Amino acid sequence: MSKKVKVKKYKLKTHKATSKRFRLTGSGKLVRTKGGKSHFRRRTSKRTKALLSEMIVVEGSGLIKRINRLAPYMKKR
Repeated sequence: MSKKVKVKKYKLKTHKATSKRFRLTGSGKLVRTKGGKSHFRRRTSKRTKALLSEMIVVEGSGLIKRINRLAPYMKKR
């Protein structure tokens, strides 16, 4: 009788910058935040600053595929 050899499955490391910048919505869409919110905002109008807080849906199958590869355990929140 031969014993079955267990094949070890490896955990993938999450790219932390990707997991902080992107997230999945309840419907499964991938969304991102806008950049340019940290400094040099003194002269920008209030409307422009308000628009920076919006989440944008990521479009492009290649980009979505890359993000899913970098953050394999990204969950819907």
